[in-house]
Amino acid sequence: MTRNPPSARTASRRIHRLLAVGLAAVVAAIATALGYQSQNAASSSSTDPPSSSAALVSNAPRTEHPGALGKAGGAVPEGVTVFDDGYPALTNLDPELLQALRTAAKAAEGDGVTFYVNSGWRSPERQTQLLREAVSKYGSEDEAARWVATADTSPHVSGDAIDIGHSDATAWLSEHGAEYGLCQIYRNEPWHYELRTPAPDRGCPRMYADPTQDPRMRR
Repeated sequence: MTRNPPSARTASRRIHRLLAVGLAAVVAAIATALGYQSQNAASSSSTDPPSSSAALVSNAPRTEHPGALGKAGGAVPEGVTVFDDGYPALTNLDPELLQALRTAAKAAEGDGVTFYVNSGWRSPERQTQLLREAVSKYGSEDEAARWVATADTSPHVSGDAIDIGHSDATAWLSEHGAEYGLCQIYRNEPWHYELRTPAPDRGCPRMYADPTQDPRMRR
């Protein structure tokens, strides 16, 4: 067997040490990076608000828009009920309407029915935006008027109307709503309810086919 000369063995050992040192440095760098990521993950799950605008955007409800078109303007995310305070769509409603809704909702709970809120009070800006979207959807102002009122005439803007979901809740209200003064106003909108205080004694008034037949929409 031929032995490597001492100088060759020494050089080989130096190369091995350098490789070992380099590998250790790489492992340390990876461990540091993983630790940094874990620390960031823990920080983002704390109660402190996100520090970057990107994080704020990603954490924002997708159904909402800023300012008068978002929550402050009456927008509500899916799953809000008539008992959820903290939403201007509810807290800006006429107090008597809100009380009637909550009284009826408590009774409906006994039948396994929940009153979800699709829309309540709206800011004039949000109402105008919804009208523009309706014109785009239906192709004309005349057709859009069958579904969305102007900001000057809408009972949503005045806090006198609420749109209820889902179908089991509107079915319950169609049968029992008059007992609480809650009446469907438009035949084409089974979700739209307003307060009519004589209804418990006299029943709900005759419905309009759609908002274009409502005299309030013509002022």
